[in-house]
Amino acid sequence: MFIPFGAPGDIVDIQVFKKKSNCFDGKILNIKKESDKRVKPVCQHFGLCGGCKWQHLDYQWQLFYKQKQIKDNFDRIGKIEYPEMMPILGCEKQFHYRNKLEYSFSNRKWLTDGAPAGTYSEEDCKGFGYHLPGLFDRVIDIEHCYLQADPSNEIRLFIKDFTMKRHLSYHNVRAHQGTMRNVIIRCNGKGEFMVIIVINEENDIVRNELIPALSKQFPQIISLMLVINSKFNDTISDLPFECLKGEPYLVETMKSPRPGFDDLKFRVGPVSFFQTNVYQAERLYKAAFDLANVQGDELMYDLYTGTGTIALYFSRFVKQVVGIEYVEEAIVDAKINEQFNNITNASFFAGDTAKVLTDEFIARLHRHRPASCRHGR
Repeated sequence: MFIPFGAPGDIVDIQVFKKKSNCFDGKILNIKKESDKRVKPVCQHFGLCGGCKWQHLDYQWQLFYKQKQIKDNFDRIGKIEYPEMMPILGCEKQFHYRNKLEYSFSNRKWLTDGAPAGTYSEEDCKGFGYHLPGLFDRVIDIEHCYLQADPSNEIRLFIKDFTMKRHLSYHNVRAHQGTMRNVIIRCNGKGEFMVIIVINEENDIVRNELIPALSKQFPQIISLMLVINSKFNDTISDLPFECLKGEPYLVETMKSPRPGFDDLKFRVGPVSFFQTNVYQAERLYKAAFDLANVQGDELMYDLYTGTGTIALYFSRFVKQVVGIEYVEEAIVDAKINEQFNNITNASFFAGDTAKVLTDEFIARLHRHRPASCRHGR
């Protein structure tokens, strides 16, 4: 049985609302006795927002049950033999660890104060936050989110306050109307921010008033962009980005896995894929590097390489690294970061891995392996 927001050891009354072939879905109606593994959630939006679904559990128990979940999947679903599991590596930061958040505007926010329908004005119904799970046209108005470091919340609230005071219309996803659509906030480890404002149509107030005011209020924003998206979906990767302040990227740093080598620097653009938790990404890559035990003469393949972060992380310690990725834009980012770090022994190819990684392709690479590589100390 799947019961959201329950904790092992709870004694509860539940209501089953869906029966499947091998399980039930239910919800908690009443907690008769709380588990000793429970803690008070930090976030005021917990239980309604779709993120942070385990915040009611002590973090050590979160780690325990996440690892148990993986083990159960291997045992019960995979039914495969595997070596003894290494302990899960928890994150030193339980909060303020994400480097990217996306917020949506809606003229139909989720109402939580219990007032009768019809008692709200048009302005009262405006919301700016996260989509409610399972309801694409409803948004939870977020007051404070603990996922991203300051001034992320202040930036979001400033935008909301400005757009409300200037009576800018919020998006109606069903009617496909309303100026304000989305805001994406990215940051790096140095506390620098990129803000991308997405509107449904050209608007002088947004361009000539909101964006200059936002730039003046928050000097931490070193990259500020505007996108006009009049499509019926929120995908913006295929649209032009107008950079109105700074450069169209942030620079993120990742420590080298071995001392004596320069840290890697990655240019992260508005639609670049980058691990959203760079602190854990460093630990993940370092763990993979230690397990690989590379000696320096390997030809390494990074399949589904994305923007090439893992390939470039290993590149200075192997003879050659090859990255293959279906998304052409990601390969463009990988090649930019290859040059950005003065790496000369990496090769990136765009295409379906199953079609690119042929016997002939592998044989050709082995015939042309470089005799040495540049380490960039």
